[in-house]
Amino acid sequence: MRIIEKKLNGLILFEPIVFGDSRGYFLESYKQSKFNEDTGTEIAFVQDNESLSSRDVLRGLHFQAPPFAQGKLVRVCTGSVLDVAVDIRVESPTFGQHFKTVLSEENKRQLWIPPGFAHGFLTLADETRFIYKCTNYYNKASESGIRWNDEDLRINWEVENPIISEKDLELPKLNMLKSPFRYVQ
Repeated sequence: MRIIEKKLNGLILFEPIVFGDSRGYFLESYKQSKFNEDTGTEIAFVQDNESLSSRDVLRGLHFQAPPFAQGKLVRVCTGSVLDVAVDIRVESPTFGQHFKTVLSEENKRQLWIPPGFAHGFLTLADETRFIYKCTNYYNKASESGIRWNDEDLRINWEVENPIISEKDLELPKLNMLKSPFRYVQ
């Protein structure tokens, strides 16, 4: 894996080194020691998740509050997504700013999203399989989020009418959120 770019004080976009030939390809999608070196932290993943979605499904913007906060290493196996992370760390110089990128089966990129960010994605193709590693277990009582179409975030999702869950339609706007995350340098 090589670092493509670091964004918003903690987000890291990775691109794997792909070895291809007439038989197909091989890549190393994760290596604990290299990941810890690149992030400058000791990360332990405890749960892997996968979702399958049709085109124009928008999931997010989600996070889990402490003590069940999650860091996520996200990628796409099949299809593609417009992936978005929003800094929700109070007193962060990038609070309320977002980073977006396309993750796809073609580019094989991965995004590290540390705790303190809300995360969501829009599927750009049918049968999109999205997988991610989490640093903490899912805890229903700790799940939360912010509204995907909050005008203050200025996220261009590049879609007219996404398919959104009822739960996600009821999420608060950022200015109504009492963020449980604090920025630490």
